[in-house]
Amino acid sequence: MNSQALKRGACAIVGVAESDLGEVATGLSPLDLMGQATSRALRDCGLSLRDVDGVFATTSQSRMPTLALCEYLGIAPRYHDGTNIGGCSFMSMVAHAQLAIQAGLCEVALIAYGSTQRSAGRSNVAAPDVNPYEAPYRPIYTASSYALAASRHMHQYGTTREQLAQVAVAARQWALLNPVAWEKTPLTVDEVLGARMLSHPLTVRDCCLVTDGGGALIVTSAARAATLRKPPAYILGVGEHLSHYHITSMPDLTVTGAAQSGAAAYAMAGLGPRDIDAVQVYDAFTITTLLFLEDLGFCPKGEGGRFVADGAIAPGGSLPVNTNGGGLSYCHPGMYGVFVLMEAVRQVRGEAGRRQVAGCETAIAHGNGGTLSSQSTVILGGAATV
Repeated sequence: MNSQALKRGACAIVGVAESDLGEVATGLSPLDLMGQATSRALRDCGLSLRDVDGVFATTSQSRMPTLALCEYLGIAPRYHDGTNIGGCSFMSMVAHAQLAIQAGLCEVALIAYGSTQRSAGRSNVAAPDVNPYEAPYRPIYTASSYALAASRHMHQYGTTREQLAQVAVAARQWALLNPVAWEKTPLTVDEVLGARMLSHPLTVRDCCLVTDGGGALIVTSAARAATLRKPPAYILGVGEHLSHYHITSMPDLTVTGAAQSGAAAYAMAGLGPRDIDAVQVYDAFTITTLLFLEDLGFCPKGEGGRFVADGAIAPGGSLPVNTNGGGLSYCHPGMYGVFVLMEAVRQVRGEAGRRQVAGCETAIAHGNGGTLSSQSTVILGGAATV
């Protein structure tokens, strides 16, 4: 993707919504959840299915999700996209939607996701590709891959398990302010450390939830966005980077492609880390939050553990991070990136309730796919930033 072809602020996200979350009713399919989220996102911005002429969809539970969703909704879009690079697919789809809108290929783009991985059983919906260099060691997919990154970060920079645990504790504190978050009880560092070890050094509390859920975003031109129901969240910057597929091919276990995707997004936006009011990053594991805070420039490389140790990313801290509770405590139905974007939009709109960041004009939404394999970054802003 050539971000130079994108015009800063030319498009905006105008509608966002979740489907039912957690463990959904028996018999609901991923398409049902996509449909729920789509209906709610359209209602959020005051548009209807008749307005949608671009469809972008992915899920691990359908071989042809865009086709399936179009049939389900009964629409025939002018443009479609089924990008699947894991959990950051939705950030990339935001950029792809803007390119399509700028080119006149569509005017109103729907981006949708749904998963019933909790109801169906995760092993039935997320089977990994076999890697002959990794399989003999019987890793727990994907936890063992992220555990490698955590172990290397601890060895190289002195990061501690207690510091990793602070990420989970901060996420839980934010989740307690979110009425639709899955986790509703406080969490302590000792509880994180004392939880069942999954893949050293990560316990189950260092790992994301396993939930059902879906989400949808509506993207349109800035001109049309200005006529709709709610304040637009303008797309100021985007960037993406692919570095590997399997963790054993990752060039450096402590440096992710977020360094490149973030740099591209900042360049397009004309902003830097100090200009960002709210930070939403894909927290499949506690180590990912540290890595992305470093690679996106919010603290120096290797300093992530010490940065979070004093509650800097918790409510009341110096940097609001994952204000919905994140994948660790809010929800995580497989590909979590669409929910990262939704929270960034809500913060920029000023509609996050008890977890609202005061004076939030800019938010960064960073997605991760595979085993730290694909990275995609979107920077959003309110009207004053365009």
